Amino acid sequence: MTDDALFPDQETLLELYAGNHPVNNQPIFEKVLATPLQNKGDYRLLKSPLFVRGVAALDTINLNPDSRGRFIVVERGGNLCIRVFFREPNEALEMQLTAEIEKLSGHLDIKTERAVVYSIHFGVGFNAIEQLMNKWINGDKASWIYGNVYDAESGEALNWWQALLQA
Repeated sequence: MTDDALFPDQETLLELYAGNHPVNNQPIFEKVLATPLQNKGDYRLLKSPLFVRGVAALDTINLNPDSRGRFIVVERGGNLCIRVFFREPNEALEMQLTAEIEKLSGHLDIKTERAVVYSIHFGVGFNAIEQLMNKWINGDKASWIYGNVYDAESGEALNWWQALLQA
């Protein structure tokens, strides 16, 4: 944790808006592990989420007090969120992917029976990450997507990493 954490040892679960259900159009919320910061409403995400788009571990967000689960990104932590969805449970593939991601200093944030979420620093490079993922995931047994690289509405690259390259 950095010095700006108000309670550096305090972790909390935030309910963040993840979208609307495709059938009944009801809002869907995901619980995401975070720690509160000094500025009111600011939190640092400790893990990348499975369904909430546009954020990853170590990003700082500010919760909108007037709209449940809505937030803005205050500062990027530099991590990419990589989501893998398995067609069927596949422990062997998950273990191999996790080992390969860890070799690149990434880490497993979430593991369910049919999905995993990894955080890995963007500095590893998109090419290295995509080569790794495409080597192990061919679309038959699993698929993968970035969770915080493309705009959820337009599909255009967010390019947040450009500002970090300038720093």
